[in-house]
Amino acid sequence: MLQDVAIQLQKEKLENLSHAKLKEEESRKQKEELDRMIEEKKSKIEQEHLRAILEQQQKEEERYRELEALQQQKEEAIRLKKLEEEQQRAEQMKLLGKNKARPKLSFALGFK
Repeated sequence: MLQDVAIQLQKEKLENLSHAKLKEEESRKQKEELDRMIEEKKSKIEQEHLRAILEQQQKEEERYRELEALQQQKEEAIRLKKLEEEQQRAEQMKLLGKNKARPKLSFALGFK
C-alpha cells in the first residue's frame, strides 16, 4: 500500500511537471506572438510616419514650385511693364524730337 501511494505520488508529480512544461511552452508561444504583433505594429507606424513625412515633403516642394512660378510671373510682368514704359518714353522722345526739329525763330529786337 505504501508503494502504491509512492507510485501515485510519482505519477501526479510527473503529470504536474508535464502540465507545467505545457503551460510554460504555451506562455512562451504567446509571448512570441505578442512580440511579433508589437513588431508588426511598430513597423506599420514607422511606415505611416515615413509616408506622412514624404507626403509633407512633396506638398512643400509643390508649394515651392508654385511660389517660384508666381515669382517668375511677377518678374516677367515687371520686365514687360518696364519695356512698355521704355517704348512709351521713346515714342514721347520721338514726338518731342520732331517738335524740336522745327527752326527756332528769333524774336529778338535789334537795338543799335
